[in-house]
Amino acid sequence: MDHLTHGCVLLLDGTPDRRRGLLPNPTAHAVAGAGPRGFLAAATADVVQLPAMAGPQSVLAYLRDAATVPGPLLVWVTGHLMVPARKGGEVHLALRDSTPGTVRYTGLPWEWLTRTLGEHAGPTLLVVDVEADERSWPHVAAAARDGRLTAGPAVCGVVTPSPDRAPAEASPYTRALLTALDLGHPTAGPVLDPVLLHQLALDQAGLPGGRLVLRHGTPGPVLANPAHAAPVPAVPAPAVPSAEPPRQEQPPAPAREEDALPRILAAANAGRHNEAAAMAAAWEQQVLRRHGPQSAEAGLWIEVRADLARLAGDHPRAAELWMSAAANRLARGGPTDAEAVAALKRAHYCWQHSGDRASVLAPALLALWEQVPGSLDAAADVRARLAEGPRPVSR
Repeated sequence: MDHLTHGCVLLLDGTPDRRRGLLPNPTAHAVAGAGPRGFLAAATADVVQLPAMAGPQSVLAYLRDAATVPGPLLVWVTGHLMVPARKGGEVHLALRDSTPGTVRYTGLPWEWLTRTLGEHAGPTLLVVDVEADERSWPHVAAAARDGRLTAGPAVCGVVTPSPDRAPAEASPYTRALLTALDLGHPTAGPVLDPVLLHQLALDQAGLPGGRLVLRHGTPGPVLANPAHAAPVPAVPAPAVPSAEPPRQEQPPAPAREEDALPRILAAANAGRHNEAAAMAAAWEQQVLRRHGPQSAEAGLWIEVRADLARLAGDHPRAAELWMSAAANRLARGGPTDAEAVAALKRAHYCWQHSGDRASVLAPALLALWEQVPGSLDAAADVRARLAEGPRPVSR
């Protein structure tokens, strides 16, 4: 059997029952619901989910079994790290019955995890998105510094401080990484670079400064690139819909980006505005690397994000983004460019609905209108708003 024809995804949820409350670990739930079989660069794959496992020996048996698969192996670990209350120092992944007093016997020693995965003969990637409480944090940070958390297989991930309450939604890092995996990369070929996705997820997640970033090794061909495998539509993507002013025509999107726009729009129209914004930002970063910040392709994604902000009700942010898009088009097409003027009109519309932020945004908007011939009325409207001064904030 060719070593890339059959792989395995192992989802390991290390969440003690006492931290679950009435809901399962939302991060583990998000990964399991994202179709992880499609993550692998393999024709077929097993997906094994281990929620609420009791006893380290049971988990170790699953790990050993996964390590025998000849193809790519992806292990995604979520949950909670602990160190024993006594004779502490060794990091454990908490399991169902783990407490600081029992984790030495009820948790999975992290060294067991990395050692077992290190025995896998095929391409291997360990993705980590876990928490550690205040008592365990110094030991976990020391293990991250001296390499104990990243010994063995290739690793990408984060450790964050445990929140006061069990989270109600998946962690920002996992959400951003799932978005990047779902979209892929238009020029990456059939296999994605986990390091690139990891950095993209870090950039988009907005994690607190105290988090620990884990990255080690080169996994090889583990992650499939959906942007390489899927067919390219023959028609250009529709522009993001908007109420006023009349929408302008969008330039044709680069190959593969046509597929992303309908999914982004569907998320926005369903009210999943954070998801839509994250997807758009991920594609924008890819386009920036490919074409540069002053390109027409980059300008398209600024406009997409502008209308997503408007759909989410954030008119000040939408105005800022439409002004950026207008400046981009003015720089490329000059002051008579019809698309630049259309972008500027949309910026003006969003600015008019920006409330107390309008006076802050007015100077930049006025500077753009002053570049456009025949825009006296629009410029006068902005000057009148500036003359009014800041409006009092209602209490």
